[in-house]
Amino acid sequence: MCGIAGILTIDSHQKHLEHPIQQMQKSLYHRGPDDQGIYIANERQAALAHTRLSILDLSPAGHQPMSTPDGRYWIVFNGEIYNFQSLRSQLEAQGEHFMSRTDTEVILRLYQKLGKDCVNQLQGMFAFAIWDNQDKTCFIARDPLGIKPLYYWQSGGTLVFASELRAILASGLPNLCLNSQGLYGYFTSGTVPEPYTLIDGIYCLEAGHWLHWYAGRVSQHQYWQINFTSDNSISLPEATEKVRHALINSIEHHFISDVPVGIFLSGGIDSSSIVALARQTQKSKLRTYSIAFAEKEWNEGDIARDIAQNFETDHTEYKITSTIGKELFPQFLQRIDQPSIDGFNTFCVSQIAHQDGTKVVLSGLGGDELFGGYKTFQTVPQMVRWGKQLQKIQPITTSLGWGLASWGKSPQLKRIGDFFQDQPTTQRAYHSFRGIFSHQEAWDLTQYYLKDFSSKIIEGKMAHQSSQPTNFPSLEDEVSFLELSCYMRNQLLRDSDIMSMAWGLELRVPLVDRVLLESISSIPYNLRLAAGKQLLIKSIPELPNWLLNRPKRGFFFPFQQWLEKDWHDYFPSHELNKKIDLKLWYRQWSLAIFQYWLNQTFS
Repeated sequence: MCGIAGILTIDSHQKHLEHPIQQMQKSLYHRGPDDQGIYIANERQAALAHTRLSILDLSPAGHQPMSTPDGRYWIVFNGEIYNFQSLRSQLEAQGEHFMSRTDTEVILRLYQKLGKDCVNQLQGMFAFAIWDNQDKTCFIARDPLGIKPLYYWQSGGTLVFASELRAILASGLPNLCLNSQGLYGYFTSGTVPEPYTLIDGIYCLEAGHWLHWYAGRVSQHQYWQINFTSDNSISLPEATEKVRHALINSIEHHFISDVPVGIFLSGGIDSSSIVALARQTQKSKLRTYSIAFAEKEWNEGDIARDIAQNFETDHTEYKITSTIGKELFPQFLQRIDQPSIDGFNTFCVSQIAHQDGTKVVLSGLGGDELFGGYKTFQTVPQMVRWGKQLQKIQPITTSLGWGLASWGKSPQLKRIGDFFQDQPTTQRAYHSFRGIFSHQEAWDLTQYYLKDFSSKIIEGKMAHQSSQPTNFPSLEDEVSFLELSCYMRNQLLRDSDIMSMAWGLELRVPLVDRVLLESISSIPYNLRLAAGKQLLIKSIPELPNWLLNRPKRGFFFPFQQWLEKDWHDYFPSHELNKKIDLKLWYRQWSLAIFQYWLNQTFS
């Protein structure tokens, strides 16, 4: 995993590329401390920068930007291609000769042969750009599920892109101005929904999309989308075998590395499943890492230790107290690329893996989204059904919704009020259930922060995301889609990338894999999304019964207690606290973290 950046331009006044590309590279150093490189095209239409975290082929042959032998194509690449060895063999059979043992060169040669269609051959996580020095074009792509980030800014004939928002800002080219859609989306969901960012004019390239730049013009295309079908002929034994085979295939591919690979172990079903299958497929000693708390009601360190002992891993536990967490918090604030109500957990456990000399870790992220582990899978369909029944007594329902949104005594009631005022779609129910602030609260906060900026405030309820499929086999399948494309992509994956890379650590997610998802997408929802992740559990009989019999508990930090006591000085009273209920920790957190980011970015 690495950091990439680039500037493409036909504007004569932007031809001084050395300084901005160097500043962009400097801002990404933490992502790739092992090696750095810059390429500037002779005619100065393109500048590419790379910072390298060496995982495959640790030799200088893996240096980037990398070119084809004739110097026509140049690539900067962030991520890992897990099927690169088989792709390489196919290319060699067609007469290709390779200069390195990297997956980077495989992408480059694949693009040379297939052009834009190369992305359909790749299994892995990626964001890359390939400059064609003959045709003066650039192809920029992001992986199907959005594991690796890619941001871009366009003005006139200039396009700037990078792995992090801060790198685009480091170029000094964009004007600093808050984006109203990104800001509103942040307050409603606790994270900035793609394709927006918090900076006007800078966008996140959406998952499963590519960009093509030519002569200052940009075209964009979606090459992949999540697609749940439902083959009702699949039996439970067949579904179980299908899932197990797909999981083992994914685990084996995600262990491909020239450096040791560790595993984040929380003690839950998902991370324990990764450990169980890794024990089946790997002969070497497994390294696992977990976090424990002094607060007994939050601590699951003993469960993680027992799992580690059960599967004979080399286990490292890090006990975090309120005091230790507070000491780490200033470092965490400096690493934020965009604010979120998540990320501190990954920041803390990544530090431990980094200190242990590990450069690659696997995470169990994605299991809840694929196998129905969240309450949303039961609650959201219920909300949709109730909403459709209440539509029969309009306009009473809309009036009820207005009353709850205006006078509801709790944040949850206010958001339910928002739901009752709209058509009862799965998407609206989902955002109501997952929300942080209600529409009116988010609108008030957006106006509050935009008052000192010249940003145009967009009136009305702003979209949370771009268009989505409408032909889902069931409401539950649609919830799965929303969890994968909203909460997981916009928050969990983004924060995991930023906070692991803060420590020069590559985080891989075997349960977030295109091949895995396509393999199990035809399993009917009543099997795939059975309550309690039963299909996942049946697929991994190695999991001990004592783990399965425990009630499900998400992995959470005791933030509510910490904020009320030792951390109080980091979360001062907000000017709007008399108008908006800020008692819940995640509401306080979202405003305080945003304010820190705002001060840091606009100072």
